[in-house]
Amino acid sequence: MNIGQAAERAGLPVKTLRYYEEIGLIAPDRQPNGYRDYGEAEVHKLRFLQRARGLGFSIEDCRALLSLYEDRNRASADVKRLALARIDDIDRKLEELKGLRATLDSLARACQGNERPDCPILEDLAGGDSRSDR
Repeated sequence: MNIGQAAERAGLPVKTLRYYEEIGLIAPDRQPNGYRDYGEAEVHKLRFLQRARGLGFSIEDCRALLSLYEDRNRASADVKRLALARIDDIDRKLEELKGLRATLDSLARACQGNERPDCPILEDLAGGDSRSDR
């Protein structure tokens, strides 16, 4: 199947397929005329990559996961290690987001939200500069 058909079946943009090929995640066959020729195996890999990326795995993690998936002698501990590292990343981001939310909540509460020009939110974004004559 051509790249458009493969992209549709995998639920990905054609641009993503070209990128994955460029960085060596997939390697479709080539027809004599040079066109890409995707088979079911490539579409399956693309779906695998879509799901992994959807879970937030980096390209390098996806490369490792795909390699482990294709290695029937793999140790599941290697796969679990990648998943646990991703969970740690998510936990760090959640803590960061909680901090951002708390800061914005505090600023929003401090803002009167009325017709006056002074606004603690803008003052904070300006680095504490309280020049309201701008």
